[in-house]
Amino acid sequence: MTDPNRQNDEPVNPAQGPEPVISKPYIMPDEPEEGSAEALAKEAAESRDKMLRTLAEMENLRKRTTREVADARAYGISGFARDILDIADNLQRALDAVPAEAKASADPGLKALIEGVELTERSLLNTLEKNGVRKFDPSGEKFDPNFQQAMYEVPDPSVPAGTVVQVVQAGYMIGERVLRPALVAVSKGGAKADTKPLEN
Repeated sequence: MTDPNRQNDEPVNPAQGPEPVISKPYIMPDEPEEGSAEALAKEAAESRDKMLRTLAEMENLRKRTTREVADARAYGISGFARDILDIADNLQRALDAVPAEAKASADPGLKALIEGVELTERSLLNTLEKNGVRKFDPSGEKFDPNFQQAMYEVPDPSVPAGTVVQVVQAGYMIGERVLRPALVAVSKGGAKADTKPLEN
């Protein structure tokens, strides 16, 4: 039985008082409280910003990939085309080796051989053009170091200085790029090329 007048047998620990009340941590005024509308709006704005940046990066990647694929299609055969140019040069040298008077007075067998070499050269150049490689001959043009390589100078007062007077080896372009610059001879000693007088 329990005695109502009897005190509780359990000893009271004087160090253990009533449980302390825990207050909320202090939140800086510029940091919104978690779960508040302000915090959610800030999180939504950050997520939107990240999403827009990701979309922009993906669009840039798509454009860069499209450009790289187009370049690969246009310029992927550069190494092969450069090797083929030696064959075109040799065909041209073979044709240049036969003097004009020998071509005119040649027997039918030699004429057929010359025509065969000419046909082969034309066919090769047409095939190169179908694949974006085109031959250029800068004879009579002003020397441009971006497309031509000067081999030597020729004293020729009949044309302006800096004019291409002889093409030693034809140049080739692939797309908008120089596959091989033309090897040229440039005039010197003539009048200055295309200089405009100063207007007062």
